[in-house]
Amino acid sequence: MDRWQIDFYQLSDGSSPALTWFRKQEAKVQAKFARIFELLQANGTFIGMPHVRLIKNSKLFEIRVEQNTNIYRIFYFAHTGQRFILLHGFQKKTQKTPMKEIEIAEVRMKAFLAEED
Repeated sequence: MDRWQIDFYQLSDGSSPALTWFRKQEAKVQAKFARIFELLQANGTFIGMPHVRLIKNSKLFEIRVEQNTNIYRIFYFAHTGQRFILLHGFQKKTQKTPMKEIEIAEVRMKAFLAEED
């Protein structure tokens, strides 16, 4: 089976907010995300809990990482050609994922898809 490709979404100026956020996290958090990135590359969409979860009423998935008592998420979606596009990362402070975090990822996904067409 071919490996999936993982890309960080880029804004029109070439910057990548999700990649910038990822690089600011401590080494242990980065390592946990990297482990899940490897699982995604090897297994594609066949990964589920506890690593990955589909967001209700959305095409978005979240990569789930916990370190000590902190919770981290990166939103992404699966795109044609076996690609995962990582859209938005944040540290989760509440039980329920804040809508504004999902909306940031949704806006970036729509922009990405508009550019691809």
